[in-house]
Amino acid sequence: MVDLFLNRVLVENNTDQDELNTEREIVGILENRILMLFFASSECENCQEFIPVLNDFFKRLKDPAYIEYPKLLALVYISLDKSEAQQERFLNELHKKVLFLAFEDPYRNELKAMFKVKSVPTVVVLRPDGSVLSPNAVQDICSYGIDCFRDWQESAEVIERSFMLNEDFDNLNMRSATDPVRRLKYKTEDDKRKKRWWKLWVKGKDENEEEEKDGAWDRKRKDGDKGIWRIR
Repeated sequence: MVDLFLNRVLVENNTDQDELNTEREIVGILENRILMLFFASSECENCQEFIPVLNDFFKRLKDPAYIEYPKLLALVYISLDKSEAQQERFLNELHKKVLFLAFEDPYRNELKAMFKVKSVPTVVVLRPDGSVLSPNAVQDICSYGIDCFRDWQESAEVIERSFMLNEDFDNLNMRSATDPVRRLKYKTEDDKRKKRWWKLWVKGKDENEEEEKDGAWDRKRKDGDKGIWRIR
C-alpha cells in the first residue's frame, strides 16, 4: 500500500499544508495502516452531505480526545474537482489530519481509473499490503460508523491490543446485532484458503493419532501373545 504513493507528494490538510515527499515520510505515515481513498467533488451534493459523517468517523479514530493510540488509519482525499479553488473549499471542510494530492498532480485521475471509480462519493479501503478491502465503504460508514473499522482491522489482520475507544472501557466485548453479517462481508479467498489448510492439518493430525493407536494396540497384542497379560 505504501508503494501506491512512493515517489509522489502527499500534502497534509493543515494550515501550512506541509508536503510529504520523501520515502521515509511516506512510509512513516502509511506503513502498517488501513488506507482510505476518498474520491469526491465539491460540486457533488451527496459528497457535501457525507463530509460531516466522514469527519466524525475519522476523528473518533484519530483524535486523542477519543482514542489513545491513533495510528492505524490514514485518509487520502482524491479530488475530482474541476478547479483548484473548488478543491480548496472542499479541503476546508475536511479534518485537518486528512492527506491529499495537489490539484495539478495527474495521479488523481490515474487512481480514479485504477480503482474503477464510477461515482462520488467513493471511499476505497485498502489493506496494508495494498489489496482492496472494500471498493466503496460509504454506505458502511454511514450505517455502522466506527464499528465497520473494527471489522476492517480483523480482516486485514491489523490487530493492536492497545487500540481501544475511550467510551468502550466499560463495555469491551459488546458488538452490534449486525456484526456477524458485516464481518462475513469482508471475508476473502485468503480466509477460505486458511480454513481449508486448517481442516487438512486437523485431518492429517487425526489420521496420525489413529495410526499411533493402531500401532499401540498391535504391540499390546504381541505382548499378550508372549504371556504378558495383567489381571486387575
